[in-house]
Amino acid sequence: MKATDVIADGFGRIREAVYEAVDGAPADLLNARVDPAANSVTWLVWHLTRIQDDHIAAAAGLEQVWEAGGWADRFALRLPTESTGYAHSARQAGTVRVDAGELLLGYFDAVHEQTLGFVRGLAAADLDRVVDERWDPPVTLGVRLVSVLADDLQHAGQAAFVRGVLERGRTS
Repeated sequence: MKATDVIADGFGRIREAVYEAVDGAPADLLNARVDPAANSVTWLVWHLTRIQDDHIAAAAGLEQVWEAGGWADRFALRLPTESTGYAHSARQAGTVRVDAGELLLGYFDAVHEQTLGFVRGLAAADLDRVVDERWDPPVTLGVRLVSVLADDLQHAGQAAFVRGVLERGRTS
């Protein structure tokens, strides 16, 4: 198995986890927070998707799906267009809301497709290319992809946990 196949498989697992956290959930559950400082399923999935979009587009030399695909307009958030959720305050996180999970999943799927298209076109040697010299050691494409995978899987797991807690609270 090629390294790029392993990476593509990892991004597929993120998709599975995102769908488990979002699919079929009503908007009020997706937007709910277990306490005022906690992140909602909506924010977690939007954020992991924004990070993937931002980082993959930069590494691939592509436009972000957020703007190029019109998703910023569809979400109509009261945040700067370039916002990814990084360092959001609890108040800012609370402004990321949707009327339906289909919006989250539509944006996620568009980013996922761009990501897979990029990853599947890579050769093993491409993973050694330096994509960020602000770090010591400089960050290679392979390290950046693993970083996005790890961050996204963590947030997808958090979203699944939040959904489960909220659903249990409704049936108690």
